[in-house]
Amino acid sequence: MIISNQELENMANRCRINIVKMIHAAKAGHPGGSLSAIDLITGLYGTSLNFDVNNPNWDDRDRFIMSKGHASPAIYSILHEVGFLEESDFMSFRKLGSICQGHVDMKWTNGVDFSAGSLGMGLSFGLGCSFAAKLDDSDRKIWVMVGDGETQEGQLWEAIMAADFHNAGNLKMIIDRNRIQNDDFVSKQMEIGDLSNKLKSFRWEVKEINGHNMKEIIESIKWAEIDNGRPKAILANTIKGKGISFMENNPSFHGMAPNDEQLKLAMEELS
Repeated sequence: MIISNQELENMANRCRINIVKMIHAAKAGHPGGSLSAIDLITGLYGTSLNFDVNNPNWDDRDRFIMSKGHASPAIYSILHEVGFLEESDFMSFRKLGSICQGHVDMKWTNGVDFSAGSLGMGLSFGLGCSFAAKLDDSDRKIWVMVGDGETQEGQLWEAIMAADFHNAGNLKMIIDRNRIQNDDFVSKQMEIGDLSNKLKSFRWEVKEINGHNMKEIIESIKWAEIDNGRPKAILANTIKGKGISFMENNPSFHGMAPNDEQLKLAMEELS
């Protein structure tokens, strides 16, 4: 089945609606980074990622590792779209006993391949998955999404160095560069500079895109799919809180739920 860019954009918008609804219902969560990432995630699930809803533990499925795991509402919204979750599942977000907890957790949620917590670990986990795929003689691809604030973590750069050394061509990293982290703008917390050239200096191939342009997203995913023995990174320039005017580029909404009035305004804008 071929999904058009317009259909993907419509899917991403439905995900945005559900992201805001579940965070409002929980009165807690991380809307900003979920909204910045959802176009990229929708493009990946809608066109490339190989999985089986009826067999979530299928060995040869592609892996998607959400290293910035606090953006779990983005994952739950897309897992609902593709059939892993019911609306009642994600509307129980952050409640005791829910399969949709604050950070993604592979023990509880079908379709989740990595239990997230502290930042910086996802690419290392993905590198291990890439080694396992090679040992299994499998063509499965390993996709890892990290935040730009997360690139301040030393462990990430150890994995970047190791990926080149071990010729991890089946490893693909998506950087959600929304320029805001937990407390403030990345430039105020600790500037990370020219990420593209830094990655290239570690012998990664890099493609920089507008992370909200579906055409560019799909083109970059197709580019990254090709395994030429070199790890690849999609550096996606995004807007924190994308799609909701009062959340866009607003550090306050890194980890703050909308109130009733803000929910109403957000639903009007997304509709």
